[in-house]
Amino acid sequence: QVQLVESGGGLVQAGGSLRLSCAASERYAMGWFRQASGKEREFVAGINWSGISTTYADSVKGRFAMSRDNAKNTAYLQMNSLKPEDTAVYYCAATTKRYGVNYYYQQGYDYWGQGTQVTVSS
Repeated sequence: QVQLVESGGGLVQAGGSLRLSCAASERYAMGWFRQASGKEREFVAGINWSGISTTYADSVKGRFAMSRDNAKNTAYLQMNSLKPEDTAVYYCAATTKRYGVNYYYQQGYDYWGQGTQVTVSS
């Protein structure tokens, strides 16, 4: 059974940085989503199967960077210049599709992690 194990969340002051990790059992195209309290889950970033291509939500462009280590089947989300509005539970997701992935489309993902809390204090 496929498992996605997230780590790296925590409490940080505004302007600070955190790096989230998502370890998978196999290599997949992956995405990060987040859900703030009382809000719907939203797309944050996605990376293709090879790691060559990434895509980001406008709200995090220039601040967040997604990468992957294919030898470890692990994806990362480096979050810099964090703002209080980035506070949310962050989820990683994986899809078995290798091409034509719509990273924004939550229903297109096959597997989800358990979520990790990120709290940014002002």
